[in-house]
Amino acid sequence: MYRLSYALINNDILKDNVKEITTKYNDYKYYIGVVKNNAYNHGINIVNSLIQGGCNYLATSSLEEALNVRHENALIPILVLEPINLEYMDLVIKNNITITIDSLDYLQKLIKLNLKKKIKVHFKLDVGMNRLGFKDKKELDKAYKLINEDNNLELEGIFSHFATNGYYDIYYDQSLNKIKELLKDIDLSKIPILHFDRSNTLVSHPKIPFATGVRLGIIMYGFNGSVKKDNSFKGKLRAIKRDWYLKKNNISRTIDTNDLKLKTAFTLYSRVISVRKVIKGERVGYNASYEVEEDAYIATVALGYADGVTKQFGKVIINDKSYPIVSDSMDMIMVLVDKSVKVDDEVEIFGDKIKVKDVCKRLKINSYHLFNQITNRVPRIHIEGNKKTEIKY
Repeated sequence: MYRLSYALINNDILKDNVKEITTKYNDYKYYIGVVKNNAYNHGINIVNSLIQGGCNYLATSSLEEALNVRHENALIPILVLEPINLEYMDLVIKNNITITIDSLDYLQKLIKLNLKKKIKVHFKLDVGMNRLGFKDKKELDKAYKLINEDNNLELEGIFSHFATNGYYDIYYDQSLNKIKELLKDIDLSKIPILHFDRSNTLVSHPKIPFATGVRLGIIMYGFNGSVKKDNSFKGKLRAIKRDWYLKKNNISRTIDTNDLKLKTAFTLYSRVISVRKVIKGERVGYNASYEVEEDAYIATVALGYADGVTKQFGKVIINDKSYPIVSDSMDMIMVLVDKSVKVDDEVEIFGDKIKVKDVCKRLKINSYHLFNQITNRVPRIHIEGNKKTEIKY
């Protein structure tokens, strides 16, 4: 590893997370691990750990991602969640990729290819996202009839995506009713995989009776979706208001908390590359943006906004002590420290001491955004048992 900065990914934690989830929510047949964008930026080589934990299907957003997964595992079924350009069906067949059909037009064009080998497909339903999928029941019914008449297309699954988890709105119930309406004339017993829930709706609602699968995304990476109960006076008032709203609008009950024991596997570290004394009144960084209020020391750390780390991260840990980030640049951040900090000291950006959720609060983003903003300039070191493996991009 040439850089002094690295992300440490614990594959064993990811495997244990999936085991925990599949043990608690054990009434599904298919557990589809979503590994979009390099497995939420954890690194695509984690897929075998997810499989060992209990995922028996994987999902990506593109054919390129699916082919990367196929390099890691030759046998696991892979669903591409977005429509694939029809000119690449030869690669789909060669690599045993499952495709998404999101419209009647796409299906009709696919049928015209007169494929000579069977492809597994999943229909996507649009029940409120207005992004991809069948919205019109007549079109869906026609597509269902057409695909049953084609010997080279196997309708293995039907899925959708809830826009909300339904904690404070009517949209989850509306979406579920739309799913039922769209599917009412389809023999679901002939379709192996019916997957509609994602991480947040998995834990916040009872199982949909006819669902046989569930997509696991951010939950695998350490976030259980529990909503912490607010016992303050204002919190209790909000709870009363929410209960009134749910009752008034006949909204189904949600599950606020769960006892899933999950851990985050993604931690981020760097090192101090310079320590210099600064005098009260001196300025630090571009545009002289930070003024030193008293004599102190500035530590320069080998990580910057090109890596996804800015001064908005707020603070770092060096030698078990918290220090504020006062300036940033493309490749470095500057930290206000004391004389105990030395060159080559390890710097925790987030990990054991600085929790991911706390960084997210300071940045006003969620964990999806945080993981995905740590760029591939940062080497990944994967831990599995006693083995460490470096992945360079």
